[in-house]
Parts: sequence; C-alpha cells; structure tokens
Amino acid sequence: MSIRAVAKDLYKAQQYVDQLQKKIDAASPAEKVNLEGELKLALQDRDLLRRMLDGEKESGSFRKRFDGFGSTRS
Repeated sequence: MSIRAVAKDLYKAQQYVDQLQKKIDAASPAEKVNLEGELKLALQDRDLLRRMLDGEKESGSFRKRFDGFGSTRS
C-alpha cells in the first residue's frame, strides 16, 4: 500500500473518530455505551494506520532482540 493511500485512510479514520466523539457528546446514556465501543475500535484502527504511516511495527522490540539471526556476520 502506498504512503498516499495510507495517509488517505488515516484521514478518513480520524474524521470518523471525530464524528463518533461528537455523537457521544450528544447521545443519551443508553446510546453512549454502544458508541463508546464503536469509538474504541475506531481508535484502534486509527492508531494502526498512524503506526503504518510512521513506519513502525508492533513487533519492533522482537526484531531488535533477534537482530543477529540470519545475518552473514562472523
């Protein structure tokens, strides 16, 4: 996926998060529970896209620990 495509998806995800936060502010207590669950998932998606755009991976610490495997260094 190109950087431009990831950036567009991140923008859409941020807009969706903002929209959900506005809905939560105006929602009744019963609706807030459902919307907060949806917001949690939207935040996770947004954060994943942000990490992708920043070039970070969730397994970064794992890669650092096993950096020497498979290398041709003596």
